[in-house]
Amino acid sequence: MATPLSLEQLPQRTHATVADIAWDQLAAPEARRLRELGFDEGVGVEVLHRARLGGGPIACRIGRMTVALRRRVASAVRVSIVQPAE
Repeated sequence: MATPLSLEQLPQRTHATVADIAWDQLAAPEARRLRELGFDEGVGVEVLHRARLGGGPIACRIGRMTVALRRRVASAVRVSIVQPAE
């Protein structure tokens, strides 16, 4: 199994699953928002787009939703890349 990387580092259009979330790195409102959006271990996620200027937000898909996360929040989410079935 590959070493988990942060959601911020995940290449665009790469399918991954949430390995863990560093809840202690997040403010209470940020942690609550992630939970409300369905971020939890084992959930599928994919980075769709990154803002190019100024370290802006990251657009990602979780389930059938598209959400924008601050890069600092995305860095607290650790993911494992899903290997395609052979």
